[in-house]
Amino acid sequence: MDIAAELLAGSRLALSRAITAVENEYDEATAIMQQLYPHTGQAYVIGVTGPPGAGKSTLTDKLVKVYRRQGKTVGIIAVDPTSPFSGGAILGDRIRMNELTLDEGVFIRSMGTRGSLGGLSRKTADVVKIMDAAGKDVIFVETVGVGQSEVDIVKAADTTVVVLVPGLGDDIQAIKAGILEIGDVFAINKADREGAERLKAELNMMLDLDQAKSAWRPSIRQTVANAGQGIEELVATIDEHAAFLGTSGELVRRRTARARNELIALIEEQISHRILKDIAASGQLDALAAALAERREDPYAIVKRLLAAYLR
Repeated sequence: MDIAAELLAGSRLALSRAITAVENEYDEATAIMQQLYPHTGQAYVIGVTGPPGAGKSTLTDKLVKVYRRQGKTVGIIAVDPTSPFSGGAILGDRIRMNELTLDEGVFIRSMGTRGSLGGLSRKTADVVKIMDAAGKDVIFVETVGVGQSEVDIVKAADTTVVVLVPGLGDDIQAIKAGILEIGDVFAINKADREGAERLKAELNMMLDLDQAKSAWRPSIRQTVANAGQGIEELVATIDEHAAFLGTSGELVRRRTARARNELIALIEEQISHRILKDIAASGQLDALAAALAERREDPYAIVKRLLAAYLR
């Protein structure tokens, strides 16, 4: 039995092997994804993002436990910065989710960003599909943090939860990072700290000023993840947003846009890989680089010429 068939039969080992194959671009990766694709589209994907130190992993841990009590199976993808030495994830969010690792209904995988500017590895979407095909009801994608380029989370999630904490200048961070556009639900974690109410008031004020939002006005919930406070209310709000997406038709629109983006990215990746492989094999790459360095040619003319030759 092959990896895809074993995965569909419920093998956790096959699930792990399939993710490894995709992450490392093994020869069989494309075949695995093709076999699994018809079995995807059932899971609900929740993105969790926010600045370092906001308590995203602890909050995710508590959220997962609520969904498990509801009898739902869960997948967790923790997207960490990549080690420049090993190429692996370096934060190891699984360390903060020790209890969950013992739960057969939960599958956790740490992934490196692999140099992706958006903080999400290009392979994240494929790993979501693999966990989806494996029958996970809910999939969490926890990202590195919020910044100018971390808004890629919206390309992977149905509902995006932005986690903020009082006292870190998150009001300025929120405006700078454009999280008003990406946040469907805001969680003010460590809400027992001074400044939580002020942060909530400032967020509400900014949301009131934001006229570009759809019919859904992002909700703000206060939590103290370490103590388990506000978690049930946050899950209820996420479920409320999921219901809104379903009834408004927004879920179909979002998933269609996601499929379109994935298709474009795959086309670009395949074309780029093919052209670079051909250039490297022909020995032109070093010669072209030398011509650029000596200003005998410009990169725009070279790319135009290569594309014309390749497309012909």
